[in-house]
Amino acid sequence: MNLKGINLFTPGQIGPSTLKNRIAMSAMTRCRAGVNNIPQDMNVTYYSQRASAGLIVTEATQVSPQGIGYMGTPGIHTPDQAQGWKGVTDAVHEKGGIIFVQLFHCGRISHPLLQEKGELPVAPSAVKPEGEVYTPEGKLPFETPRALETEEVPEIVNQFRTAANFAKEAEFDGVEIHAANGYLPHQFLEDGTNQRTDHYGGTIENRARFLLEIVEAVTGVWEGNRVGIHLSPSNPFNSIHDSNPEDLYTYLTNELNRFNLAYLHTVEIDLSDPGSYEMANYNAALNHITYELRKIFIGPYITNGGYDLETGSAVLDAGDADIVSYGRHLLANPDLAERFAGKSPLNSPDPDTFYLGGEQGYIDYPFM
Repeated sequence: MNLKGINLFTPGQIGPSTLKNRIAMSAMTRCRAGVNNIPQDMNVTYYSQRASAGLIVTEATQVSPQGIGYMGTPGIHTPDQAQGWKGVTDAVHEKGGIIFVQLFHCGRISHPLLQEKGELPVAPSAVKPEGEVYTPEGKLPFETPRALETEEVPEIVNQFRTAANFAKEAEFDGVEIHAANGYLPHQFLEDGTNQRTDHYGGTIENRARFLLEIVEAVTGVWEGNRVGIHLSPSNPFNSIHDSNPEDLYTYLTNELNRFNLAYLHTVEIDLSDPGSYEMANYNAALNHITYELRKIFIGPYITNGGYDLETGSAVLDAGDADIVSYGRHLLANPDLAERFAGKSPLNSPDPDTFYLGGEQGYIDYPFM
């Protein structure tokens, strides 16, 4: 779009949805779903509290039991889960909000103790990630995943299609495909994690095939202008890397343009470095590869990268994004749009309660 002169409080447009402002809530894993990964009343309250944001993107929501990688995360692969999410969408819509659900599959970022029947997590290749994962038995090292057989890949694509149908039943305004932060579609994209020799590996075109098949499946359920895509080029989070990200993401973004998507949502920070949240600023973000993608992508561009009121306003005014998404600011300030508008002080987020599972640090942050 490249519309210079807009600001955070200018109404925006995502497909058929008119946004009251250009402040988006980015997906944030909070680990507070109920029994059987069904959204519960606490989740309804959490999202409805933040409905003054122009766009809400839900926490990452697994498309199948195999896709789970964290305890207490919601799913959208059963009728009961869709019904639980319907309570969330109803509450957000009652307050005039727009809400998309983020669909994801963790792939290798999981553990047998989180999988049905204790099976190994799956991945494009049997490459073990660095680090540890929280399990019912405590924090444990990742294990080497099982490489998917070629004939298994279409079934995972179908899991995204099924989840997209459940998202319609839940009456979301759209869906965002999570292809970032080292999860399964991202694992297929980058050659540090994809060492396959079939038609899902090797060349850039082959490594992009899995994600493009997912996009095709989901846009068969939803119109393209109700489907967003989330990418994080050059981000090593979850020990992922590529030898030529510029060519990979240039090719991918050009291919995504075929689907007339609702938006491209990119991460401009290194999630493996917590300090980057504080250090991220507009000038640094301008040097990131994702700003090259801004020039290629034909639809709205959402940027995420530790922005505040001033830097978020600057990136919009310069025409380098159409919408700015906020994570921790919206976590700690459910009325962030109102606080920004009045240049009011912000609550500080409490990292100790990010993933604890209760109301504290979830729905008890004070409004102005």
